[in-house]
Amino acid sequence: MAKKGTIQQKYSAEFKIGVIMDMREHHMGYRETVRKYWDVSKGQEANYKNAVQRWERIYLEEGAEGLMRDRRGKTCSDSGTRKGRPPKLDKKVEEDLIAENQRLKLEIEYLKKLDALVQKRLQEERKKQQ
Repeated sequence: MAKKGTIQQKYSAEFKIGVIMDMREHHMGYRETVRKYWDVSKGQEANYKNAVQRWERIYLEEGAEGLMRDRRGKTCSDSGTRKGRPPKLDKKVEEDLIAENQRLKLEIEYLKKLDALVQKRLQEERKKQQ
């Protein structure tokens, strides 16, 4: 975990896959891999080593797609659902949802006006019958 006030580096899935594939092809250890990809001092080496270990575990368990998934928050042990901020939606999906939401609001508005007109007509018919 990073110290308070420091900004953590976010690596792309392509970079992570490249590091893991290079490490496995050349039969390198974690420390050798860290030294090849990062210019770090001895104290920081452990942080990068842990990241590479985590990436390799994810790669072996879930494949390359696992490294592409956003992993924010922790999962709830009881239900398996994720806590924390939900992952961001694709722009197209978000736009479609916004358009559908607007369409449904207009439909509700239309139905309310239609109901009001029907009620008004029923009241007029009742007055005429009296």
